[in-house]
Amino acid sequence: MKRIIDKASVLIEALPYIQKFRDEIIVIKFGGSAMEDPKIIKSAMRDIVFMECVGMKPVVVHGGGKAITAKMKELGIESKFINGLRFTCEKTIGVVDDVMHDKINPELLKAIDEAGGTAMQISGKKFLKARKMTSKCSETGKELDIGFVGEVYHVDPEHILAALDKNVVPVIPPLAVDAEGQIYNINADIAACKIAEVLKARKLVFLSDVPGILGDKENPESVISTIKVSEVTKLVKSGVISGGMIPKIQSALHAINAGTRKVHMIDGRVQHSLLLEIFTDKGIGTEIVND
Repeated sequence: MKRIIDKASVLIEALPYIQKFRDEIIVIKFGGSAMEDPKIIKSAMRDIVFMECVGMKPVVVHGGGKAITAKMKELGIESKFINGLRFTCEKTIGVVDDVMHDKINPELLKAIDEAGGTAMQISGKKFLKARKMTSKCSETGKELDIGFVGEVYHVDPEHILAALDKNVVPVIPPLAVDAEGQIYNINADIAACKIAEVLKARKLVFLSDVPGILGDKENPESVISTIKVSEVTKLVKSGVISGGMIPKIQSALHAINAGTRKVHMIDGRVQHSLLLEIFTDKGIGTEIVND
């Protein structure tokens, strides 16, 4: 009997969050090694179906780095990274396009379907406009060519909103096109931030293979549960936020300034981490909030 009562207690704890987030848009970026384990994919997509069933409007933006690297190796194409961004030549952009649309995205759609939900692929090529971006050499400041890597300058939310109105979960491969129709590879973290910004999402969740932002990088238990926007600059200067995390956080701040209430960074390898972060009092990762 106690076990049954405990289950009811969990539901009661979730009730105010279900009420608070009903009809709210939640953008979820799914990536990292969490995407390599079929069990984690299945669990995460089931959580997303749960969110949709209780009235939330989840939007999924996914990465695909390791699958892309594996496919490039199979084809004999060298993987090269510049300042954390994949150098994307003409052959590479073809691989990125194929893997994102024909391998990863269908797997996520299938997992949502098997969990009883309804999802559809909405390619970033339909609604993300980008221009070619470059990177800078940290030593000389010289502009570096990184190929067909794009910077998003326009997001048309029409296709996403139409899907949400039909209670369909949009699952988005983060590619974009320029004015001439050239395809560009877009960092999935930044794409998720841009989409959350335009949709004025209630929450933006990074579901990856890190437990959150760590106060001590050597101690995985040192997760900082809450960070205020005003604290970010100090954390960057002290090195707590560093490397590839910096552009992610900067893009997240733009989303917050545009109306997103909170940004969450949680470990997708933990079963039901998405539900634990959103529907419980304590949560398990790092949340970034306005002051």
